[in-house]
Amino acid sequence: MLITNDDGIDAPGLAVLEAVAAELAHEVWVIAPEHDQSGTSHSISLHSPLRVSRKGERRFGVQGTPGDCVVMGARHIMKDAPPTLVLSGINRGANLGVETMFSGTVGAAMTGLLLGLPSIALSQTFRDRENVRWDTARALAPGVIRQLLAIAHDAPTCLNVNFPDCDASAAGPLTVTRQGVGLVEGIDVVAEVDPRGIDYHWLRFQRGPRPNSPDSETAAIAAKRVSVTPLHFERTDERTFATLEAALKRGL
Repeated sequence: MLITNDDGIDAPGLAVLEAVAAELAHEVWVIAPEHDQSGTSHSISLHSPLRVSRKGERRFGVQGTPGDCVVMGARHIMKDAPPTLVLSGINRGANLGVETMFSGTVGAAMTGLLLGLPSIALSQTFRDRENVRWDTARALAPGVIRQLLAIAHDAPTCLNVNFPDCDASAAGPLTVTRQGVGLVEGIDVVAEVDPRGIDYHWLRFQRGPRPNSPDSETAAIAAKRVSVTPLHFERTDERTFATLEAALKRGL
């Protein structure tokens, strides 16, 4: 089993996932970014070298993205005995709706999918960033992963799992969901000036309530259920496809 994340190799969520993985597999390899790579999505490094440092037995830090870590693990570090499962997380904060397009946690799992490996991204929702309910993910993740692995698939899949911000005892059942739109309304630019008088800028997600269907992952999390959404790479919008196709056939 290969585990990674986007919060960095020293992140508390990765430590939780290591404990979870130890219950599920005899051999666990940790290959994770040296530093926080949140927001890097599916990116891989094509124009800079990847440097790898050994952190311990079957434990490596990579100067690169979460996607880089999965490729390095499956195609290089573990090439003699490739992983049969990729787990990514446990992310500090939910990955819901369109936010999954930007998530390095989900991006790592999607990279595993690209390599033909069953992959699961896991995230722990929070309201208070300083008091993340890691105990909820720690208690629920082993059973959730076992349940998902027991369901036969006809092809490698990427599954996006979110745990609700409540005690494990109060969490509802694992619920299959659709991605939906989530909570992201846009991206803001926050402009600042450093002590030397030079401008710099931060990008920040703008979040708020948005219309989500009852079967969306956002709705499931709001109802304190564990959500699981199957993801794939096909992103063609069928309605627009049909509109464009019809218009072009008419010579417009």
